[in-house]
Amino acid sequence: MTESPSHAHAHAPASAPGKPTRPSPFARLRPAAFGAKPTGERLARIRRSPQYRDGAFRNERPIRMGGARDMLPMAREMLRRADRARRAPAGPLPLVRPAAADPADVPASGLRLTWLGHASVLAEIDGHRVLFDPVWGERCSPFTFAGPKRLHPAPVSLAELGRLDAVVISHDHYDHLDMPTIKALIAGEAVFAVPLGVGAHLERWGVPATRVIELDWRESATVGSLTLTATPGQHFCGRGLRDRWQTLWASWVVAGPEHRVYHTGDTGYFPGFAEIGAEHGPFDATMVQIGAYSSAYWPDIHMTPEEGIRAHLDLSGGGSHGVLLPIHWGTFNLALHPWDEPVERTVGEARAADVTVAVPRPGESFEPAAPPPLDSWWEALAVRPATGAGTAGLSRSARPADG
Repeated sequence: MTESPSHAHAHAPASAPGKPTRPSPFARLRPAAFGAKPTGERLARIRRSPQYRDGAFRNERPIRMGGARDMLPMAREMLRRADRARRAPAGPLPLVRPAAADPADVPASGLRLTWLGHASVLAEIDGHRVLFDPVWGERCSPFTFAGPKRLHPAPVSLAELGRLDAVVISHDHYDHLDMPTIKALIAGEAVFAVPLGVGAHLERWGVPATRVIELDWRESATVGSLTLTATPGQHFCGRGLRDRWQTLWASWVVAGPEHRVYHTGDTGYFPGFAEIGAEHGPFDATMVQIGAYSSAYWPDIHMTPEEGIRAHLDLSGGGSHGVLLPIHWGTFNLALHPWDEPVERTVGEARAADVTVAVPRPGESFEPAAPPPLDSWWEALAVRPATGAGTAGLSRSARPADG
């Protein structure tokens, strides 16, 4: 049974909506998909956060990100024809109707994960149903006519997915926080667990403030018998042109009486994984971002596949406990690498490190206690490079050595 946000754990300050204010003429022109800026007590709480310094949320260490001067060379690489063809599958993906769509089909082990594409995962854990980063929209964009378009349909409708106890959001980027999806989820009874500031977006879209749990890093809240904890990540935020660094990003731990899972959200590799594992692990499963990386343009805010395996090992205390579910690949074309490269490299590195990895088809469910055999279903959909094709899609670590 879902508890209201008033049942938040003692060390999680209660969320508070911003005080109503008369919108300025400029605010009225702001597209709804951009969300809302934190105000009132919500803004005051943000300013009290240890993560908020000098007018912005900060990572725990300096990061490198591409800037305006990188836009032109990146655009050239994006438009290179041979590489562009490899950034999409060669045919339709084999979608699977989730086992979770049948209310009578419950996980025998008490824990089941369903990959629904990109970073969207349904975790059925100890009698509860938690949906991470749900994006059912056709584009991850504030507009319906532009922006990265889905490479495959959603494997099941939100209505067919059934009851949810909690919806967990890692940050406010469009490929993780989708306005039409959030609006559709209001019809249910789930609470929404989000990092600091993100509640302003949800409330603008109609989510009742009483159903929003807003947490800083290392704060927890309870939903039924689950404990949801916002943990650090290394990323950034923003939905408009002028609101970067004004909401927080987070990874998430969901712990039940018998099982524990971890979702990275979007993040670069950083030392915090070992600390999270030591405090909250061991995990039965980790959901780890392994796609949309670029050593040239955003080396510190998305992990490479090899870094994803390293993060899993850190979370496991240096061992290989639990199952790794690769996420943040296969659904949207967000980077320069080939469509299949993230999973190919992840599986290769996992074998070398003796890490158990599960790569379900979109919509496919599995129980970490008995993960399915790896059948490399994506290989039939990969576009192979033509002779003499460029290497724009490869990270520097995967490119041939300069001669």
